[in-house]
Amino acid sequence: MGVSGFIRGFNFLHRTKPRISVYPSGYIQRRAFSDSKLLDSNDSVLPVLIVGAGPVGLVLSVLLSKFDFEKVVSPISVAHFSQYKLTRLLVKLLENLGFCICTSEGPESLDHEPLKGREILMGHECVSIDITDQCVTATVSFSKEGESMTRKIQSKILVAADGAGSTVRKLVGIDLKGENDLQKLVSVHFLSNDLGRYLLNERPGMLFFIFNAEAIGVLVAHDLKQGEFVLQIPFYPPQQSLEDFSPEICKKLIFKLVGRELSDVNVIDIKPWVMHAEVAERFVCGNNQIILCGDAAHRFPPAGGFGMNTGIQDAHNLAWKIASVLKGVASSSILATYETERKPIAIFNTALSIQNFRAAMAVPATLGLDPTIANSVHQVINKGVGSILPSSMQKALLDGIFSIGRSQLSEFILNENNPLGSSRLAKLRHIFEEGKSLQLQFPAEDLGFRYLEGALVPDSKDVVPAPQLPTGRRRDYVPCADPGSRLPHMNVRVLSKFQSEETISTLDLVSGDKVEFLLIIAPVEKSYNLAQAAFKVAKEYKVSIKVCVLWPAGIVTRFQPESKVTVAPWKNFINVIEVKRSADSLSWWKTCQMTELGAILVRPDEHIAWRSKPSVIGDPYSKMKMVFSTILGIESINIRNNVLNI
Repeated sequence: MGVSGFIRGFNFLHRTKPRISVYPSGYIQRRAFSDSKLLDSNDSVLPVLIVGAGPVGLVLSVLLSKFDFEKVVSPISVAHFSQYKLTRLLVKLLENLGFCICTSEGPESLDHEPLKGREILMGHECVSIDITDQCVTATVSFSKEGESMTRKIQSKILVAADGAGSTVRKLVGIDLKGENDLQKLVSVHFLSNDLGRYLLNERPGMLFFIFNAEAIGVLVAHDLKQGEFVLQIPFYPPQQSLEDFSPEICKKLIFKLVGRELSDVNVIDIKPWVMHAEVAERFVCGNNQIILCGDAAHRFPPAGGFGMNTGIQDAHNLAWKIASVLKGVASSSILATYETERKPIAIFNTALSIQNFRAAMAVPATLGLDPTIANSVHQVINKGVGSILPSSMQKALLDGIFSIGRSQLSEFILNENNPLGSSRLAKLRHIFEEGKSLQLQFPAEDLGFRYLEGALVPDSKDVVPAPQLPTGRRRDYVPCADPGSRLPHMNVRVLSKFQSEETISTLDLVSGDKVEFLLIIAPVEKSYNLAQAAFKVAKEYKVSIKVCVLWPAGIVTRFQPESKVTVAPWKNFINVIEVKRSADSLSWWKTCQMTELGAILVRPDEHIAWRSKPSVIGDPYSKMKMVFSTILGIESINIRNNVLNI
């Protein structure tokens, strides 16, 4: 499958010099192209064009490439990891999948050559979009030998993964809803082995909120062993400018925050950014031809780490649907279910991020440094009586007010012998003891999110519950097999006629390299009949399906040939047996809150498309025909005669 993507700059691959970004993160500079050169190319229509090559766009490229039957590495475990390092790994993975990184200069330039797919175009920017029934045409700009040039790229589907300031979103006229401009900050990426060793030995941690009478900031320790950090500092323009955050000034701020001078601070990057909490009004437009993904569709406060995680969930949800449409096995209407399923999750995570951000701000507020008051003071200076003052006086006034505010953190005030300080410290202890400060782990939201409608079949008697409201508190993940939920994890052992039998997760039963549904059944006669019907319908619909026969623990110890007989002539099946952690662990079907007479159909994105709690009543073939036509968004009368070998 041909997939191309481009970005406006690729500087994360080369961070060798201190750099100061001129615009806030996501800001797109508009330019006129009346004097630019337009290159006419013989590009064919690409299947998919991804605008933006950040983590979300790159993950979507990887997933779409996997659904072209490529072999890829297994997923890695969860880790606290710098985004630019993750981006490098994703780029390398795409290179291993046959992608070519192309620039507008040098031998890799493709400015006069047609695109074939699997290219990452560095230094290219989308500047206009034209939509017809046949394709989407994106006009992109780039610089060639100092001269501004443009070219047109055609694709069947265009995915906007171009970040919070998405140009594509603006070009198609999709608005954002929510709270904007919650906080302005400056992000300082720096290295210091000295600080890393100190924290590793004395105060190991990942996130440090630092408040003292000289400076305020949030220090994120990306890697203590390598001494890699990101410092977030409140930013109040126009009284403050980027010149106030030069590498040397940032070093001094770091020393003030750490409380000691460091011998080896190396400032890598300095850039301002604005915190928003907004969700796009639409995720899909243009007859399902243009799709917003990641930060282009939603932008959150960083509290809780929902931004990139939610974006990668978007890509996981979207990839198999795009692949199904391009392969002709699903109607383009299935792409609309991407918005149906993902937008409620984005709205929920936005609200949760806001709650978590405000919980974090309760700490400085308790210490006498209420951020809302600071922002109000800033507004008065900008729009009130302070606005008539010369800019130098505005800056001096702001610095003076903030200096007075930070004095609340002096040892003279903040001690047990001072009634005011003692009261504040007591309130602070209460916040921490009650767990009312910033939360970093949200297992229920990370793993337990559920799609209530979309490319799935709800239980026939299921009353769809109202979406839960976020509480801001940690909730444990409770596995279940409700339609729309993520497939629960359980260790199982693959039954084989060979001596070596592999232990895997139930999640590993879902194919990682092709669009394939998974039907999980127990070894009972009615379920075998259902599997036969599922194979037959899948063949008619040109859909790949695998059947998993899941045996209870202790029933069998070796390969069971009867499954091969009962599902013949179909061959795409697997026998596995539960591997319990302890004797009192729940069985698979009890974990799923079902009986062994039930069945579970899993989508390629590991979410449950349909289930039958009891055995299927009536004709299993008709049932499976209804299930697949509903999921794929096609009518039974439109089934093609061409079939897929299974």
